[in-house]
Amino acid sequence: MTASPLLRAALLVIALASGLRLSAAAPAAPSAAAQIELVLRTQADAWNRGDIDAFMQTYAQVDDLRFASGGNVTYGWKATLARYQQRYPDRAAMGTLAFSELTVTELSPDAALLFGHWQLTRAHDTPHGLFTLLVRRTPAGWKIFADHTSSASP
Repeated sequence: MTASPLLRAALLVIALASGLRLSAAAPAAPSAAAQIELVLRTQADAWNRGDIDAFMQTYAQVDDLRFASGGNVTYGWKATLARYQQRYPDRAAMGTLAFSELTVTELSPDAALLFGHWQLTRAHDTPHGLFTLLVRRTPAGWKIFADHTSSASP
């Protein structure tokens, strides 16, 4: 016995409707790695707008924030902000920031290491190097608690 075209159409409608209900379920939350990489996209977007204050919102606003670069260590969010403001006083000094080759290593559900490459493109140079970040999940989202950034030789 073969199903009538009307029965086949009804079954198709039911199957499609069932599939639509299943696909309309709440989307899965982004992975921790995707959320952490978003921190870097947020940083680059803020930097490339010339907005150091917004760039710094990706760092934990704590006194034990550690930023190491060029043989120096800066402790604290306010001191790190002041360091960035001093080293990058205008858009020309800031250039355009790009990150690449990001690798997220989850240490626990609330902590991860993020390794990658950075590059600034400015009118007369393109400084670049590597970085390693310790990020932790906070009530405000993933934040940077330690940053070790190095520059490659020109």
